[in-house]
Amino acid sequence: MKPKLLRVLSGEAIEPPPIWIMRQAGRYLPEYRETRKQAGSFLDLCYNPELAAEVTLQPIRRFDLDAAILFSDILVVPDALGQKVRFEEGVGPLLEPLEETGLERLDAARAVDALKPVLGTVSRVRSGLDASKALIGFCGAPWTVATYMVAGRGTPDQGPARMKALREPDWFGQLIDLLVVASADYLVAQLRAGADAVMVFDSWAGVLDDEGFERWAIDPVRRIVAAVKAQVPGAPVIAFAKGAGARLGTYAARTGADGFGLDWTLPISAARRMVPERAALQGNLDPLRLIAGGRALDEGIDRVLGAAAGHPHIFNLGHGITPETPIAHVEQLVARVRQAR
Repeated sequence: MKPKLLRVLSGEAIEPPPIWIMRQAGRYLPEYRETRKQAGSFLDLCYNPELAAEVTLQPIRRFDLDAAILFSDILVVPDALGQKVRFEEGVGPLLEPLEETGLERLDAARAVDALKPVLGTVSRVRSGLDASKALIGFCGAPWTVATYMVAGRGTPDQGPARMKALREPDWFGQLIDLLVVASADYLVAQLRAGADAVMVFDSWAGVLDDEGFERWAIDPVRRIVAAVKAQVPGAPVIAFAKGAGARLGTYAARTGADGFGLDWTLPISAARRMVPERAALQGNLDPLRLIAGGRALDEGIDRVLGAAAGHPHIFNLGHGITPETPIAHVEQLVARVRQAR
């Protein structure tokens, strides 16, 4: 049987819709925390196919979700390119300053080879996943990954990367070009290793002005989608530009993706009018409603389902699940979506 998620990405409306949750494998699960202890560092976990596959499958076993998403991180790509990355507890990702690494030392040709352990995770998960469940591979969008590469860490508004792009657009364009090639190759390798679909996360697209959004959010993702589909014809691609807002229509028309993730600030009814009729929308419950639970959660779920009814839709949050989310609330979410008709 073709997984529900793939049917939706081909333009089919299914009720109830398939459901998965961004960051569904993570710190809110006790089994994840136990596995994490075995791995050592966070990057060690990302590069350990056995443990990363276990973590990927944990939420499927617990909640019977319709899709698994590869457990990894968007910053494995700069790490594979040659920019040193580490994760510090309580701080987050820290990257070697790009001025010290130098663009000339970044090598897109070596990236996929350096990411073979992650591809091993993909193969392990696919072999351990029921055929009715989809496996989603992913990468970060070039703009979002570049913001961390330039600043060396996350910042409140990614100002360092925005300023670099404005002051040195040619230099910044070279960095984006490297990331386009490495990201497309990485996604193709994931599909060939067993992923059924891939997703491109642009978590910081919303901080760009209109010109920047066109140049740094739309065009690089368009190039990645085209490269992936040229090498793996028919490969389903989901693109998530958080904060796209009123620019979603242009983003959908120009990138050529099959599905579009929505954050919780853009109503599904408005998004539906912006994208092609057969395009799938994914989202967009506010993650805080999942923490709140009870009536607030039920009302949010019903509102999303009602707005998406009759159209291709993948139920998800508008961003990632947070560590403080009660497991009982996730169970409530899955049960209510599955009961919808």
